[in-house]
Amino acid sequence: MSPAEVFTEYRPLLFTIAYEILGSAADAEDALQDSYLRWSEADPACIDNPRAYLAQVVTRQALNQLRSAGRRREDYVGSWLPEPIRTGPDASEDALLAESVSMAMLLVLETLSPDERAVFVLREVFGFSHREVAEAVGKSEAAVRQTSHRARSHVLSRRRRFEPSSAAAQELAGQFLSAAVTGDIQALMDLMAPDVVEISDGGGKVNAARRPVVGRERVARFMAGLARTGPADLRFEVGLFNSLPSVLIYSGEHLDTVAMFEVTDALVSGIYLVRNPDKLTGVAQSRPLTR
Repeated sequence: MSPAEVFTEYRPLLFTIAYEILGSAADAEDALQDSYLRWSEADPACIDNPRAYLAQVVTRQALNQLRSAGRRREDYVGSWLPEPIRTGPDASEDALLAESVSMAMLLVLETLSPDERAVFVLREVFGFSHREVAEAVGKSEAAVRQTSHRARSHVLSRRRRFEPSSAAAQELAGQFLSAAVTGDIQALMDLMAPDVVEISDGGGKVNAARRPVVGRERVARFMAGLARTGPADLRFEVGLFNSLPSVLIYSGEHLDTVAMFEVTDALVSGIYLVRNPDKLTGVAQSRPLTR
């Protein structure tokens, strides 16, 4: 195959790696563009394993971007959420892949250093060997083993139990939305876990809660208040984003919010409202993901 055909074959894998390291679809696409340029200039005769080589190239590009993004996020207004991506049912069929792109997991990965994040993603999600990961991040194999152990322990201590999206979870999200629109506080509370957390991301460009809202009564009143004070011409469209049951909320023809619902034991345990318009421009595009 030509270099372009090889890159196209591995593109879903490379996008998934870049997105999990960066938490941004737009930045992941930039990393892939830079990676393709370097791939097209490489000597095929010197590449024994195109998958590992391309993963190495895209990891290095993503790490460069992540270090720059870290400085920008220090000045971010309010809570920061990853850019939502529309995922197909195939992603949910792979439990590890579905969890790795979930909002909860991506937020845990945000607490790692750039090198820890890249090592965890390459090793724990995609199964690259310690030697391959070491080549990708430019460290010794011994250092990567230590980093991998540290990152895995950190993630395991903070990860929440994940349940892939299902028809029942999507139905629960619809019931939640109906209760919010009607302002039924008790119905909302009955649908949520006691320790439910709501996180809004407006990026300082639209109104959004600056801090997480915790607890079902507070979250119920917050969500009902949003529905009560929202525009009169709201319309809704169900979808699957980051392998979570989701609702796109429109004001007329304008996409206002992507709401993602984390469901645990048949109760809503996490709500993620992405309102920053910069993060909503690519939601129409379905993203093929793979390990």
